[in-house]
Amino acid sequence: MPCTTLLVGKNASYDNSTIVTRSEDSSQGSFNAKRFIVVKPCDQPRKYKSKISECEFDLPTNPLSYTAHPDSDASFGIWASSGTNEKNVAMTATETITTNPRVLGLDPLLTNTEEKKEGGLGEEDFVTVTLPYINSAREGVIRLGNLLKEYGTYESNGIAFQDQNEIWYLETIGGHHWMARRVPDDSYVVMPNQLGIDYFDFADAYGKKENFMCSDDLKTWTEENHLNLNLDASFNPRYAYGSNSDSDRVYNTPRAFSMLNYFNPKTFNWKAFDNNHSPEDFDLPWAMVPERKITIEDMKYALSYHYQTTSYNPYGNSSESGKYRSIGINRNNITVFTQIRPYKDKAYKTIEWHAFGSNAFNAPVAFYSNVRKTPFYFSNPSLRPRTDSFYWTNRIIGALADSNYKQAMVEIERYSQKIMSKCHQIILKTDSYIEENNVSEEEIIELLEKTNQKISDFVEEETNELLNKVLFIASNNMKNAFQRSDK
Repeated sequence: MPCTTLLVGKNASYDNSTIVTRSEDSSQGSFNAKRFIVVKPCDQPRKYKSKISECEFDLPTNPLSYTAHPDSDASFGIWASSGTNEKNVAMTATETITTNPRVLGLDPLLTNTEEKKEGGLGEEDFVTVTLPYINSAREGVIRLGNLLKEYGTYESNGIAFQDQNEIWYLETIGGHHWMARRVPDDSYVVMPNQLGIDYFDFADAYGKKENFMCSDDLKTWTEENHLNLNLDASFNPRYAYGSNSDSDRVYNTPRAFSMLNYFNPKTFNWKAFDNNHSPEDFDLPWAMVPERKITIEDMKYALSYHYQTTSYNPYGNSSESGKYRSIGINRNNITVFTQIRPYKDKAYKTIEWHAFGSNAFNAPVAFYSNVRKTPFYFSNPSLRPRTDSFYWTNRIIGALADSNYKQAMVEIERYSQKIMSKCHQIILKTDSYIEENNVSEEEIIELLEKTNQKISDFVEEETNELLNKVLFIASNNMKNAFQRSDK
């Protein structure tokens, strides 16, 4: 049950961009080498067949170009993770979530085993069959909702859609039902691995659809099957469709609390659990207005958090160390921070910040999304470790730094500061050049690709230098070291 999602509405971000991020984490005992690629219309399949479920259907014949972050090993499917299409609409899929036996008894998840395959769609498929065919975040909800109605799903998931004006978050409910809520413009949303939407307005969902959408029969189905657990006339989907287990309180709710604490420390306090909020509360809010505007750097810190300011830090020596599941965990595969800037032209509006490997030991790298190719250092399909791959170099650095945390973190913090500063600098310079010169559409694309390559070259050099430093620290701390030097 991996992944952590953070959604920031346009009036809550520092520059009025909508910003969405999700760490895609692998399951325990496996890692999935990720890549950053562009899928051109000519490369998009017209007939789709899921590897896991063998669900098969025709896709529309007019796909848009889009970025994607698939697994290097395609034997288990594409797993595109997240991306942005040429209309500057983005999607991240999925946040694995939890539900309860009442829901699963009424609308079971589809079953897919070697002996039996009922079909259905899942995380493997969602980006590929949705993102190339939508012109807005709202359209993303509608398209995926229709696919869920027709084909169903074999797992419980949360999916975010984003354009420059809106962010929508969709959660599946059982095998065929779903609901979606628009993120308030002035708020941010925190999502660990559990069903999170805590308020739903059926009148809006079946009326104007301004802030809510859902499957056609969700209200009737909920009422007929006695799923509403509220004592008053309100409706909390988390009570009706979600889970409330002991494992949630060590795996999920502490992650939500830590992000709420970072953006609203006056309300969510580690030292004094104000207003009855604690890391193990089931009723932590889905959306909050932050105490100040949120930056990319803030979001990176939140998605890298491992309780370093508390007694729960796995690198500390407290009896409570490692009690809660960290956000920045060893199983992070890729974290993409998608920033859609409303004040820029559509040709270079969207920036994707890419962090590969464990977020506790990496740095996000900014790339323009409206391109036709990506740098090899980030698209390298290698299934085995090699240092000309951003993914694998970060994996090596993280493994070495983990056991040499105190000494290595100084170098990693300096590296992250340097990488992000350079990215801001280069993006600003490229933006200014486009705005100050009469640049054609074709020339803009070529310039964006050259800029991405320039950033990649800088990052590759700095990442290899960081590897050199961390390797030196780890080598000096080997258990067979001896104080007297031999000459």
